[in-house]
Amino acid sequence: MKRVKEHNIFEYIREIREFDFGVFYFFNGGIVISEMHEGVLFKWDNAKKAVNAAQEIYNDDIPLIYIANRINRYYVAPLDWFKFYKNRFDMQHIAAVGPLKCHMLSLILKKIIFPKRIKSFSDLNNAVDWAKKISEQALWTDER
Repeated sequence: MKRVKEHNIFEYIREIREFDFGVFYFFNGGIVISEMHEGVLFKWDNAKKAVNAAQEIYNDDIPLIYIANRINRYYVAPLDWFKFYKNRFDMQHIAAVGPLKCHMLSLILKKIIFPKRIKSFSDLNNAVDWAKKISEQALWTDER
């Protein structure tokens, strides 16, 4: 699988934030791509750090487009999705790239909390193209 650093979008990075659980790449237009470290259990406390970084980098007017580039095997605490939603960190656009051998409970909870908003892709190029289209539409709509 292709890493962000190997993708042609790398030159458009606005900021990179490295955490003990993974790396988050923040691009113009509200596109955020994460690459978690191998074996990490991604929990609410981790998500808060990433969300706080996004709030520092972007103003509230830009809808976030989140892509999880699953280059490594990691785990998500399924019940923490409720904390994410409860605290009003509602992302309109979410995608995962790579093999999605998810825990069934996690997948069901994501579908309940974020209905019709989770996309999956087999490669990063397609996910980035999807995100760019959404970003361009949002920018065009804001200008009207």
